[in-house]
Amino acid sequence: MIVPKIKDVMPADQRTLIVTFDNGKRKRYDVKKLLIKEMYSPLKDKGFFKNVKIEPGGYAVYWNDMIDISEYELWQNGIDIDI
Repeated sequence: MIVPKIKDVMPADQRTLIVTFDNGKRKRYDVKKLLIKEMYSPLKDKGFFKNVKIEPGGYAVYWNDMIDISEYELWQNGIDIDI
């Protein structure tokens, strides 16, 4: 299975990302399930959460060197959004 790369990411609210992939599909991804892991706990801060970026090549979104989410996770577990 070929997973599309991330083209754009936007925080929709304090716990949700809207991710656009290079094939034109958009998905909503709720990070709430990740917050139980200590490494993701900084994402509870609204200001920090809004600073999400795309890694070069579109292979993940990230906040710093320690916190990222892969394109595979976002693609597989995100919910399709109609354009």
